[in-house]
Amino acid sequence: MAGHIPEEKVDEIRKSVDIADVVAEYVQLKRQGRNYFGLCPFHGENTPSFSVSSDKQIFHCFGCGKGGNVYTFLMEVEGFSFLQAVSKVAEVTGHSLPEELSEGPVQQTDPESQSILDAHEWMTKLYNHMLRNSKEGKEALRYLLDRGFTEETIKKYQLGFSPTSPSFVATFLEKKGFHPQTMVKAGLLTSSENGEYFDRFRGRIMFPLRNHLGKTVAFAGRSLGDQEPKYLNSPETELFQKGRLLFNFDLARSSIRKTKTMVLFEGYADVLAADQAGIHNGVATMGTSISQTQAKLIKRYSDRVVICYDGDDAGTAAAAKAAQLLKQTGCQTHVARLPEGMDPDDYIKKFGGDRFEKEVIEASDPYTSFIINYLRRNYNLQLEGDRIAYIEKVLQEIAQLERTIEREHYLNALAEEFQMSMETLKSEVEHLQSKQNVKQAEASRTKHRQNAPLKRNSTQHKLLPAFHNAERKLIANMLKNPVIADKVQEELGGAFNISEHQVIVTHLYAYYEDGHEPNVSQFIERLEDQSLKNLVIELTMSSGMDEEISDQEISDYLHRIRSESTDRNDIKSLEAEQKKAEQHNNPIKAAEIAMEILRRKQELKNTH
Repeated sequence: MAGHIPEEKVDEIRKSVDIADVVAEYVQLKRQGRNYFGLCPFHGENTPSFSVSSDKQIFHCFGCGKGGNVYTFLMEVEGFSFLQAVSKVAEVTGHSLPEELSEGPVQQTDPESQSILDAHEWMTKLYNHMLRNSKEGKEALRYLLDRGFTEETIKKYQLGFSPTSPSFVATFLEKKGFHPQTMVKAGLLTSSENGEYFDRFRGRIMFPLRNHLGKTVAFAGRSLGDQEPKYLNSPETELFQKGRLLFNFDLARSSIRKTKTMVLFEGYADVLAADQAGIHNGVATMGTSISQTQAKLIKRYSDRVVICYDGDDAGTAAAAKAAQLLKQTGCQTHVARLPEGMDPDDYIKKFGGDRFEKEVIEASDPYTSFIINYLRRNYNLQLEGDRIAYIEKVLQEIAQLERTIEREHYLNALAEEFQMSMETLKSEVEHLQSKQNVKQAEASRTKHRQNAPLKRNSTQHKLLPAFHNAERKLIANMLKNPVIADKVQEELGGAFNISEHQVIVTHLYAYYEDGHEPNVSQFIERLEDQSLKNLVIELTMSSGMDEEISDQEISDYLHRIRSESTDRNDIKSLEAEQKKAEQHNNPIKAAEIAMEILRRKQELKNTH
C-alpha cells in the first residue's frame, strides 16, 4: 500500500502532522467540542457536515460519506496519487524521503506526461542560466533590472531567456533524451514541413508557469523589441490548462492562509512587483478571464479576495466580470482602484510598495460600492429613462445584501443623489427580495432533492436492522480496543452477516496480530477499497460510537449477530427443501414449507 516508501516511514510522516492543520488550508474549520467542522470541499452544502478529528487524525463528511486520513484528504482534494500525498506531507513536515524514491518517483502521470514534466524542469534551469550567465541574455537581464525586478526576484521566480538560435533548445533536449515529437506536443518546440525542429520561444524573456505543486508545466514568453506576438504562451496540454491554474499560487499559498486574503492580478509582472513590495499573497490568471474553476479555488483558500487589475477601461471591465463571478461563488469580494492608465507595476514604481498596500489594496472598494459605480458607465443619467433603469439595476444589487446596515447605507446614498424617498426605495428592495426568496426556495428544494441520497446515506444506520447496528457498534469498539477485538475474534471470527464488515474485521484482526496499537488513521491504509475506508471512518466518527461498551452489551451484540446468521441459514435450508419438494412434484409439502419460510421471515422482520 505504501508503494516504494517503507510502511514505517509512511506512518512516521503521517504522525508528524496534525490533519486539522492540513485540512485548514482548504476548509475553514471551527472547533465544536473535540472535533472541527466546516463546509465539505467535496460536495456543495450550506450547513457544515464535514468533521475533522485531531484525536483520531481522520476526517469524515456526514453528507457525502467521504472520509480518511491526511493522505486520503490530499488525494481527494488535489487529485494526488498516494505517493504524491506522502511527498506533500513530508515536504510540510521537513521529512526526507527514501533515496530510491527521489531517484525514481512514481507519479500518477503517464510516461509521456512525466517526460514533459522533466523537460520543463530542464528548460526552466536552462533558460534561467542563459539569462543570468550568458552574453546573449545580457540585454534581457538589463531589461528586467531596469523594470525594477531584483536579482533575488529573478532567482525566486526562475525567470529566464530563450536563446535566439532556432535549434539550440531542440539540440539540448535531444541530447537529454527527449523525443522531438513529444516536445512539440509539450509546446517547447515547433516543427517545419521538412521535419526540422525549432525552439518555440526563441529570443524571449521566459516566465515559468507552475502548477500548484510548484512544478513547471508551461512557459510565457515576452518578446524584446519588435518581435511579434509580444506575449507567447505554451499551448494547453493535459498538464497545463489555463483555466485550472493560478500563477504563483504555489508560492503564495502560505501567505494566503495566514492573511485569509488573496490579491488577484492580471499580469505576471504585477505579481512579481507586488511580491517585491511585500505583498506575498498575490496570484494571477494565466492570460485569460477568470474561470469558474479558478473562482472556486480562490473561495476554497481565502475569506476575502481583492481584485487589482489595470486602471484602464479594459481592466475595469475585466475586474467587473471577475468580481461578479467571485461574488456568485461566495467570496467576500473587493476591487482596488488605480489611476487611469496605470497598472499595479507602474503604481509601485512611481509611488512605492507602502503606498500601494495602504492606498490601493487596503483602500479597495467592497463589491457593491464598486459595481454601483461601474454600472454608471452604461447609462446617461441626464436622461430620465436611463436614470430609472440605472436605479432599478442598483436596487437589484442592494437587494442581495444580507446586512440591513449595508442596505441602509447604499439606499441613503441613492435617495440623496436622485432625491427619492427612502420609503419608496425600501419598498422596491423588499419587493425584489421577496422575488429572490421565491427563486431561492425553489433552488433549495431542487438542491434538497438532488442531495437527498447523500442525506439518506449519512443517517441510514438509524434505519438499519438490529443485527446490522450490532455489527457496526462492535466494529466501532474493536477499532479502538484490541481486547474487544480479541474477544470477538475468539467467539465470532469473521462470521459477520454484512460482507463489508467481514472484510473490515479480517483486516483488523491481521492489523492487531502485527502488533499495532489502535489507530484508525493508520489502519485504513490497509484497505484498498475507498468505500471500505469511508465506512470505517463513518463508524469511528458516528454519534455514540465514542461511548464505552460493557461486557453485557458485547454479549448482546454477539447474540444478535449469531441469531441473524442462524435464522438466515435456517431459511436457506427451508428454501432448499422447498425446491426439492417442487422437483419431486409434491406441491402440498412445497406450499407448507413456503408458509414456514414466510413465517420465519416475518419473525425476523418483527425482531428487527
